[in-house]
Amino acid sequence: MRAIDAIRRSAIGIGPQRTIHDAAVVMERSGVGSLAVIDGTRLLGIVTDRDLVRRALAVGVPPESRIDGVMSSPVVTIPFDAELRDAFALFRTHGVRRLAVVQDGQFTGMITVDDLLIDLAADLADLARPVSAEVIFGDHITSASTPA
Repeated sequence: MRAIDAIRRSAIGIGPQRTIHDAAVVMERSGVGSLAVIDGTRLLGIVTDRDLVRRALAVGVPPESRIDGVMSSPVVTIPFDAELRDAFALFRTHGVRRLAVVQDGQFTGMITVDDLLIDLAADLADLARPVSAEVIFGDHITSASTPA
């Protein structure tokens, strides 16, 4: 699976001149916990709900302050056509919960640890179904060569 295939939501960004309050509103309306901070086509940083709490609210930064003052930078990125296993390595290596997916230098979306956990849980559930059925219902597959 490619990195681009793991994106669950469309790419959501905000300009660096926008305010902390603006970022919080965009996150709430979009149902996301992070935004890419983009200037034209350049990915400058990322702002997360945690950044808003720890770097802004907790220390008394006014909500009308610019978002680029509390964003995280540089951003850990992954190419859109990279294999998803590369994302696991980047998460481990950098200790982040979000990776910006880029194509030709342009931000195309975000992969989160949460997204990967949801996919992994679904895959494990699919793998467990036949095992669970065998445990619950017993081996009900009979072979023509097995005597009755």
